[in-house]
Amino acid sequence: MLPEFDLVMPENLQQALENLGQRNPGVVPVAGGTNLTVDMRSRRHTPATLVNIEHIQELTGILQEDDRIEIGSCVTIAEILKSPIIAAVAPALIEAARGFANPLIRNRATIGGNLADASPAADTAPSLLVHNAQVELWSKKNRRILPLDEFFVGVRKTVLQPDEIIKSVHVPKTNRPSASSFYKLGLRKADAISVASVAVYLEKKNGACGQVRIAMGSVAPKPLRAYAAEELLTGKHLSLKLIEEAAKLAAEASSPISDIRGSAEYRRRMVFVLTRRLLTHLAEMMELKDW
Repeated sequence: MLPEFDLVMPENLQQALENLGQRNPGVVPVAGGTNLTVDMRSRRHTPATLVNIEHIQELTGILQEDDRIEIGSCVTIAEILKSPIIAAVAPALIEAARGFANPLIRNRATIGGNLADASPAADTAPSLLVHNAQVELWSKKNRRILPLDEFFVGVRKTVLQPDEIIKSVHVPKTNRPSASSFYKLGLRKADAISVASVAVYLEKKNGACGQVRIAMGSVAPKPLRAYAAEELLTGKHLSLKLIEEAAKLAAEASSPISDIRGSAEYRRRMVFVLTRRLLTHLAEMMELKDW
């Protein structure tokens, strides 16, 4: 059973920000509620007031700009999965959406909620990290845009202030040939929290790798990038040996724990395996392989 709470139904974004700006730590926003209601049932989180932002127009929709796409924070995972705009710019995010929980949850869960919850296992985080995504944060008095890599600070902790919400997620476009992919390893093929996840993004420049980005989930206190592995590959033609070295660096960048879903050693090994697999796949797809 849920604890008692007040429910506020603002008609627009300004009203929602007014409610959140009351400086009351017990006032929190809610959209799909797929994480929050679980936390409330377990009494991990007992807000006094919920501000329903689900149907606020300014937080919905997927916009295509000249240099980026902008995804409203209340866009659902199901909407992401159906979007040709996102498929063209961020295929790794489509792959993450495809393996996200189950159809019922995908119809409710929002991209903003998945990021704000800040689980180390958040499915959308690695795929957005490799696309250099940014989050646009609004409060009653302030607006700011941050790289997603600076948004997460620890296990279920972000830089989000009590009076702020994620207004949208920005995903940059590129004019260069590029490809991305995401793989989630779970104890089941569907409806499972990831044991480990990896996303990879490659750009082609002058016949070699331009930008290379590698991100991981469920293997550290927060979703993270493998910067040393990326640096190793940038500007190179991808040999199997080089890919293996990069996969080792990605595994070394992880700091997993052991729990009921897998040991730290197994998770670290899976980061190596998945990184190598995705890099090999994308190198072949982009004709960047040197073997």
